[in-house]
Amino acid sequence: MVLVDRTSRDLACSAEEVLAAADREDAPTGPRLTKELLRNTLEVVTGVCDTVAEAADDLDRSVAAVRRVTDPMGLDLMCAGTHPFATWSDQQVTENPRYAELLERTQWWGRQMLIWGVHVHVGISSVHKVLPILNSLLNHYPHLQALSASSPFWTGFDTGFASNRAQMFQQLPTAGLPFQFRAWGEFEQYVDDMLVTGVIDGLSDVRWDIRPSPRLGTIEIRVCDGTPSLWELTALTALVHCLVVHLDGELEDGRTPPTLPPWHVRENKWRASRYGMEAEVIVDAAGRERLVTDDVTDWLNRLEPVARQLDCSTELALVERILRRGASYQRQRAVHAAALERGDERPLVAVVDALVAEMREDPPD
Repeated sequence: MVLVDRTSRDLACSAEEVLAAADREDAPTGPRLTKELLRNTLEVVTGVCDTVAEAADDLDRSVAAVRRVTDPMGLDLMCAGTHPFATWSDQQVTENPRYAELLERTQWWGRQMLIWGVHVHVGISSVHKVLPILNSLLNHYPHLQALSASSPFWTGFDTGFASNRAQMFQQLPTAGLPFQFRAWGEFEQYVDDMLVTGVIDGLSDVRWDIRPSPRLGTIEIRVCDGTPSLWELTALTALVHCLVVHLDGELEDGRTPPTLPPWHVRENKWRASRYGMEAEVIVDAAGRERLVTDDVTDWLNRLEPVARQLDCSTELALVERILRRGASYQRQRAVHAAALERGDERPLVAVVDALVAEMREDPPD
């Protein structure tokens, strides 16, 4: 999540001050907060949770603790894939050797990473399941991207994309779509090659949209844009959890989960990033296409038994609310259009206001 000045509605580079105050107020059992590349950003991390509801409660408590610090400071909290009008050149970088090395290497592209996303970790019981599940999860990339897309505006312009973040982040070395390795040994060889040639210093430098996390024993799904509200984050987390467990069950039953050719996966990413909920996506290796929202609806029905097993039927049903209300990028554009019609001098301020309100109020239907 990012810090927004209550008066200007621009980003506020106050993360260090907020972290220091939050630590004093809540340590040692308070919110799990970490620094990020930019000083306008706080990363909120949950503990290990058994259910989606537990993870949502964990995040809610942490955000509430941060608000006790930020409210008196004149700061608001916002979460989206991008800030509608902030400029990258005005941002301050957190002092950290790893960040300094990243920016030295990536230069102009690295300095423009004024973007935010959500990472969901799901535990996997066997290393031999990781890559089959990862490869099949790529079939669902456009679904997750379309539902979470929240970055239509960047530095004051409508980019024409539902998720400009998805396009920007893949400019970094080792970022973007993962390779579809067939066996764990191939992944280990890739990592060894990257380490030997100096491309990476460790696994955390592999910034794929979906990646194994051997240290935690998880698959990390990093497809989604930042989500403005807790209910949306809860919905997407439930969908991710159910998909992973469904694919795990396919392997347990002796079936190989379906995969798409890499060229279809890449095309689906572009379509979902560009068109969001209106994307026609490729759903099988034969090239059959469907409207992404229609396919999401079918998958919600298919995953309902898994959701009951995981005690997250209520949370998975929230995905339907996204389908009804529209994804964040659609809501942002609607707010912007209304502000233009009113004759607002700074219509993108209204978009920031709406994003701040969504995160604070978490409105029902």
